Order: sequence, then C-alpha cells, then structure tokens
Amino acid sequence: MVDNKFLLQLSQNLLEILDDDEYYDVTIEVGNDPYVKVFRAHMVILNYRSPYLKRILSTNKKKNNGTLTQIKLSNILPETFQIIIRYIYGGKISLVDYDTLDIIKILIAASELSLQELANYLQSFLIENKTKWMEQNFNLIYRTSFENYSLPVLQKFCTELVTKQPEKIFNSPDFISISEKILISLIQLDNLQMNEIQIWEHVLKWGISQNPELSSDPSSYSKDDYNALKNTLQQFLPFIKFTKLTSKEFLNKVYPYKKIIPKDLREKLIKCFLDNDYKPSINETKKIGIKNIDSKIITIQHAEIISKWIDRLEITDELKNSYEFKLILRGSRDGFKADKFHRICDNKSHTISIVKVKDSNEILGGYNPIMWESRMYDLVANSEFSRAKGSFIFSFDKKGHLLSRVRDEKYAIDNYYNYGPSFGYEDLKVYINANTGHCKRDSYEKRIRETENEFSIEDYEIFQIILHDRNN
Repeated sequence: MVDNKFLLQLSQNLLEILDDDEYYDVTIEVGNDPYVKVFRAHMVILNYRSPYLKRILSTNKKKNNGTLTQIKLSNILPETFQIIIRYIYGGKISLVDYDTLDIIKILIAASELSLQELANYLQSFLIENKTKWMEQNFNLIYRTSFENYSLPVLQKFCTELVTKQPEKIFNSPDFISISEKILISLIQLDNLQMNEIQIWEHVLKWGISQNPELSSDPSSYSKDDYNALKNTLQQFLPFIKFTKLTSKEFLNKVYPYKKIIPKDLREKLIKCFLDNDYKPSINETKKIGIKNIDSKIITIQHAEIISKWIDRLEITDELKNSYEFKLILRGSRDGFKADKFHRICDNKSHTISIVKVKDSNEILGGYNPIMWESRMYDLVANSEFSRAKGSFIFSFDKKGHLLSRVRDEKYAIDNYYNYGPSFGYEDLKVYINANTGHCKRDSYEKRIRETENEFSIEDYEIFQIILHDRNN
C-alpha cells in the first residue's frame, strides 16, 4: 500500500528551496523590457520537470569557473511564470484567484515549456468550467489551441463546436478579427454544418472588413477596390465549392464580385450554370492535394501554392503531384542557432524554408532542391555557395504573394556554416544566431520584400518535401 500523506510536506520543502537565496545555480530572465523579472532556480529540478528547459540547459551547462547558467524566456509574462515555477517545484496549482484569460496565459506557457501534465489539467479545467467564456472568445481559444503544441483536448473542443454550432463563431462580434489562417482552416472542416452560400457570404464579409475603405455594394467598386478584395480573398477561393450553389445564388451573391475570381475559374462557372450538360472539373474532392501540414506559420493553401511553384504551374492550375510537407525543424521548438539548423538539415534535399517576420503579416521563404551543407567563406572561390537549378524564393503578405526564381544558378544556395537557410548572394539572408535577416535583389529574378531593411524573425520552419504516388 502506498501512502501519499507525505507528499504535501515534500511539496512544501521543495517550495522552500525555491524561495531560498542559497544553492541556486540557474537564473531565468522572464519577460520583455520594461517588464522583466529574474527568477532563481536549480538545474537538477528544471532538468527533470521541463523537457523544454532541459534542452536549453543541455546546451548551456554551468561553467567550471562557477558562472551561473542563464536562461531567457521573453515570451512569458513574469506573473505567469511565477505560477509556473511554483508548479514545477511544488507540483500543485490553484486556479481560484485567476480569471479565464490568466488561465489561458498559464496554459500557453505550460505548452511552451512542455509541461504536458499541467497543460492537460488546464485544458480539462477550461472545458469543464469555462465553456461559455470560450464560446464568446472563440477566436482566442482556437488560435491558442492550434498554434501551440500538445493541446489536443482544446483542439477537439474547438473542432466540435464549430462543426456543430458554426453560427456561434461566424455570427460572433469578433468574427472579422479572425486571422486568415484560422478562417481557412474553419471553412475546410469536412462536417461543417453550414451550406456553401453561407460560407461564401461569411468569407466575403470577412474580406470586406479587412479593407475598411470598401463598401458592401460592389457596384461602387473601382478597379483598385476589386484588386484589394481579390488579394485579400485569393487564398480562400479554392475552398469555396461554387458548383454546389444554385443558379440564383450564383447570380445574386457571387456574380456581382466576378472580378475577384480568376478568369479561367469564372468562365468554367458561367458555363456550369448556363449549360446543364457541362461537367466542370472544379471544386470537386481532390485526389491530389495536401491533407494537413504541421505549421505555425503557413496554411494548407500556402503549401499548395508552393507545390504548384515546385511543378512550375500557374496558381489557377490544378495540382499534378501530391506532396507531403514533413516538418524537420522549428525555431521555437528546436532553437535558433545556426549550428542547430545545419545539424538537422545538412544532407537533406528538397526542402522548403519558411520565415515569419516579427510584428508583421509577412512570410518569407525559399525552395532548395539540393542538399544543405556547412561551408566556410572563401573570398576568391565563393565556395560557400552551391549551384541549384529550380530553386526559388517567395513571400506572402496581406497584399498577396510574390515568386522569384533563380537567375544566377551558381549562387542559388548559400551554405555558410554560420547562417540559417539562405538563398542567393543577398536575396534572402537569414542570420539565425541573431534572429534577423534581409532581402536584396541579386541572384534571383525579383526582390521579395519592398524594403531592403533588416527584419527580425519571429519563428522559422524547415520542411522536407516528399513526393507521393498519386495513385495511393
């Protein structure tokens, strides 16, 4: 028989160790200026309680001269980490004194620090006690559940809610503030209990709201107005099953916005609704396509566009090949050091690099068809570069997308050992160690950013592209 009555005292003793000013060997700087707090902790406890902190500590061992190990956690608020660190030491947490938003912050921090036991407990607590609040704040809950690791309980709650009661989401006051990525994932749900014209109307409502200068009357739109709405909604159109609309719905609800629909798709739709014998090959269930993608940065629609670029197709063409985007590295999970990038990605070919620009809607990236390597700089031989045919770089932002193919193949790939994934002589440089980069037109056809100024990196991901047999 196991008696647990001694665990309470053990928990109390460990919390006393946390509060003691002696014997600590780790300092943790939490938050961003001006809200920063330094916590004292013990390496042995952090190692066994948090897999995330263990990974950091394994590459940052205490020096022989007695210098303290230092950790920085800028993404977590000090008051949130105060709760987390006491859980790490004491193995207990009380949620009575915290409002729901505070609990969400604790959950995000627990997920980031790989505290799965705590994350599971908090997910269950929210579902059992805060369902109404989460329905009213669905945008936040959905984003939290799908943009953080290991939150399957919350993900299931969100999926079931939106499929069974979509009106709670699509008719909510904060619907227009839903991100593009979230809205695309919502309209792709197989069991969404909403007809196609309702989906179209909500997508249209969202798109117009992203452009405050647009009215709800398309007859008043200028060419620039149509272009603005077209750029906003271009990622959504492949997921609208237009052929399931009635002729009247198409005429009254879609045709007034015909200028935002690609010309070839528009012509197929017009034939479909005028000629009963016409059988279009559009908006049908795709045998070729990307089913899912493990990304915090891009959507399935982004991945399909990139797949078409790999195959040198137009955006309006149907996919010819089925690719799997296999995540092999994520900065926020695996670290941002250049040696980590090369350790994981060297000797791997056919990779897509994705970079999220901090404090913006910009996504930058590049396709490397050959293997990454680690090379030293040689001024005479330019030996850090590799020749690659078929390489390209790209960008996505609120205005749309931009593709730039390699024009000087001998400088296609920059393999400098102290860089992250970099393309061209200056076209997309990623200085992972400093979490910065820049883009200048040189070895590729176009510059993929409007400015050549240095940018900060919020996160980055590397995917290996695997071609599947289209018959499988």
